[in-house]
Amino acid sequence: MNTAQSGDSRAAVVPRALVVEDEAALAMLVAGYLDKDGFEVEVAHDGESALAKARELDPDVVVLDLGLPGIDGIEVCRQLRTFSDCYVVMLTARVEEVDKLVGLSVGADDYVTKPFSPRELVARLRAMLRRPRVSARQAEAQSSEAIRVGDLEIDVPAHEARLGGEVVPLTRTEFDVLAALAERPTMVMTRAMLLEAVWGGGWVGDEHLVDVHVRHLRLKLGDSAEQQRYVRTVRGVGYRIGTGE
Repeated sequence: MNTAQSGDSRAAVVPRALVVEDEAALAMLVAGYLDKDGFEVEVAHDGESALAKARELDPDVVVLDLGLPGIDGIEVCRQLRTFSDCYVVMLTARVEEVDKLVGLSVGADDYVTKPFSPRELVARLRAMLRRPRVSARQAEAQSSEAIRVGDLEIDVPAHEARLGGEVVPLTRTEFDVLAALAERPTMVMTRAMLLEAVWGGGWVGDEHLVDVHVRHLRLKLGDSAEQQRYVRTVRGVGYRIGTGE
């Protein structure tokens, strides 16, 4: 069941999670923690079945191992992003930075390095699901028109960014970072401020995750570190929205 009826006939949504891990014992351990925390959980042990179950389940979150047999986690994430905007947390036993960056470049929202605490993983997933898709202030401010930065339009209620009239294919997290910056157009936001605004106060992890998402956001907007038209770096402080000449 996806919903539970309360006394006043309102439905409380039960979050759906897909755990994709080829180590059966670890998969069941994570699934057990999620089930205990109130998730509806499915488990897959390889990439092909993971994609099939993702289409069937339409999960809210996917816990995805990088080193899967057959179709690896990178390719699963790449294909997943063609039909789902669920949150994706990558699991990796390899600590090299390249793994983390590659995983995030195909649309993952976060990563966890093995070994990890299942309890902390569940807490991180819960924090993701608590993210407000549109804040009250954003909705009020953007009820009539989108935020405009040059030829970039940021429509917060529609959760859509358009560049020159064309929709930019951003992940949830990339859009949330862009919206957080656009909502405060005169403010330079530190990594800590962006983590608070996008990931929530309970998030625990590497704050350089912000830099990775900013880098991929810039790529999709046609920005670069040298030519910063929309997301600008304020050296030693953080990031701000704005046009660069």
